[in-house]
Amino acid sequence: MDNLVILNKEVPVTDTLVIAKGLNRQHKNTISLVRDHKSSFEKLGKIAFETRKSKRGKPSTVAILNEGQVYFLFTLFSNTETVVNFKVKLVQEFMRMKKALTNLQIERNNKEWIETRSQGKLMRKETTDTIQEFVKYATLQGSHHAVRYYSNITKMENKALFILEQKYPNVREMLTHHQLSTIKIADRIIAEALEDGMIDGMNYKDIYKMAKERVETLSKLVRPTMVISYKEVRMLDDGE
Repeated sequence: MDNLVILNKEVPVTDTLVIAKGLNRQHKNTISLVRDHKSSFEKLGKIAFETRKSKRGKPSTVAILNEGQVYFLFTLFSNTETVVNFKVKLVQEFMRMKKALTNLQIERNNKEWIETRSQGKLMRKETTDTIQEFVKYATLQGSHHAVRYYSNITKMENKALFILEQKYPNVREMLTHHQLSTIKIADRIIAEALEDGMIDGMNYKDIYKMAKERVETLSKLVRPTMVISYKEVRMLDDGE
């Protein structure tokens, strides 16, 4: 089971649906425990509830729980082999996520990270300015949804360069120094591809395709890396 623990505003959390699946319990019974003991759970932090649609389209309410709340919820279940095994697995995931987050926070305090992030913002602004010109160019060629290229190019870039296990409000704030350096190169590649295509009078769709192919070529050279990498944390723990 993937994504047992995710970051919510940089706090490791999970939800009652994940827990119910892991414990092989019905979700309605799991969330009922949270509601029945709500006052106790709230002593460990505010509980957030989300309404999600199931695969059948039926909405259901899910509770988002922090680490302490999860451990308290575990005390409300009887220990079977399935329960114990999942408890261990989920505790391990919380530990790994916290270590990965600590590693990232250390990166952010590093002078090189700060300088690279600052340089990346400048490069990103240049790229965004070029995308703005490209949007106008595509619109003049007949595109009715050219404004979508702002988000489409960003998604294309992230997909090519990184392994994302969840969505982040700002992916770049979660990147390591090495990843920031890579995406800065990708930004320049995209800007130059858009500029080259517009100068040559190419069709806007072909220009985007060219930019994508160049970023994918870069991806083959550097290989996609995981955002919030557990592997890097284990390497640090092993003294490597």
